[in-house]
Amino acid sequence: MLTRWKSWDSLGLRLFLLMWAALALSHLAAWSLVSQTLSAGGAMDRPGPPPMHAEGGRPTPPPDGFGDGPPPRPEAVGRMPTFPSLPPSLPWSATLVDYGVRLFVIALAAWWGSRWLARPVRRLVRAAQQLTPALAQGRPAPELNEDGGTREVRDAAAVFNRMASELSGQFEERGLMIAAISHDLRTPLTRMRLRLETGEVEARVRERCIDDLREMDQLVESVIEVFRPATVAEAQRVDLSALAQSAVDDLAETGAAVSFEGPPAVVAADPLALRRVVDNLVGNALRYAGQARVRVDLAAGVTRLVVEDDGPGIPEAQLERVRQPFRRVEGSRNRETGGTGLGLYIAQQLARRQGAVLVLSNRPEGGLRAEVVF
Repeated sequence: MLTRWKSWDSLGLRLFLLMWAALALSHLAAWSLVSQTLSAGGAMDRPGPPPMHAEGGRPTPPPDGFGDGPPPRPEAVGRMPTFPSLPPSLPWSATLVDYGVRLFVIALAAWWGSRWLARPVRRLVRAAQQLTPALAQGRPAPELNEDGGTREVRDAAAVFNRMASELSGQFEERGLMIAAISHDLRTPLTRMRLRLETGEVEARVRERCIDDLREMDQLVESVIEVFRPATVAEAQRVDLSALAQSAVDDLAETGAAVSFEGPPAVVAADPLALRRVVDNLVGNALRYAGQARVRVDLAAGVTRLVVEDDGPGIPEAQLERVRQPFRRVEGSRNRETGGTGLGLYIAQQLARRQGAVLVLSNRPEGGLRAEVVF
């Protein structure tokens, strides 16, 4: 019986039953209240004693010889309403009660029914909103119940679950494949570098080849970082200011023009991933502007890590483009001037895994502002 009902249960059937029940209930409620109003207000004419003759006190006979008295006037007769319809000749107060009750019951049923029918749609929207963060952070994709609701709701839940499962599998397979290829390339690169370092090769040629191999190794390491399976470490309470100050101090020891300021700020994050975000953003500023200013802001319950520079900035049309992997503002192939094009992308992905958002904007005074908003 339950299986048969599930095959019949549809959005149209529920809407039909809801409308029919609302109309029937509104009729019943209006009929009951109007009946009570007419009875309590004395709208019903009750038969009284027959009229007496003016002279002898005897009842006046009917003019036609039938009945006990003169026929009542039609406008003086009040009739009890009959369910489900009400007579048109109701007093204005009863008419107001009638229509008011009907409209109230139908409006209440429409309000409740709309929320009842929209509840599965809200669940679907919440699951869709959680899908992208789940895939980015390596968490299981949200799953909807495929046994509850109407036939349309069950079909939509099944389609969503299948889509989420396929997307999760594709993301994982792509990451594993690229990371495996990049990892396997490191072994021959290492062998080539060792041979060049120990072989009888001209010193200038050897150093150039070793630099190229080192560059390839850094590129492979960046690709591994990008496509590594997104396993999220357990979040810890990290002092963001202390971590940023440590990164700035390490760079300052090498002669870099960096500075830091800001109050203590504790966030829940993976410290290793957070340190990588700081290093990438500060390194990007140093590469293009030659200096960087790092600060931590606390306002309205929001924690921001801000990295600013006085460089050329990024054209507004390319602010979103540079977030993509291997996208560089500088068009040449020179690694010394343009890097690999993965720094901002890696910073964005690592920030997203910590539940933060990377925001890029150009400063009115000139230069780029990168904010990690927790």
